[in-house]
Amino acid sequence: MRRKETQKISDILKDVVKKSSYEQKIFETRLVSNWTNVLGPGIARSTSEIYIKNKTLFVKIESPVVRHELFMMRSRILAALNESVGQQVISNIHFS
Repeated sequence: MRRKETQKISDILKDVVKKSSYEQKIFETRLVSNWTNVLGPGIARSTSEIYIKNKTLFVKIESPVVRHELFMMRSRILAALNESVGQQVISNIHFS
C-alpha cells in the first residue's frame, strides 16, 4: 500500500535535527572546521586549539604577533565565520 503523503528522507532528517538539540552543535562543528578556509593556512598553522563554549570561540595562538593582529580584526573574523555557516553561531572570540 502506497502512502499519499510521501516525504524525502533528507526532509525527515532535517526535521529531526531541528527538533533535537543537535542543530546548534552541528553549526558549531561546521564553524570550527571553516577556521582554516576563512583565515587561511598560514593562520591555521599558528593555532593549536579551537573550540566553542557558550557562543564564544576560544582560539589558542602560539605567536603573540599573530594573536595581536587577529585581536584587532576579531569583529571581521566573527562576521566571516558566522557567514560561512549561514547562521549566527558565535557572538565573541577569545584569543589566548
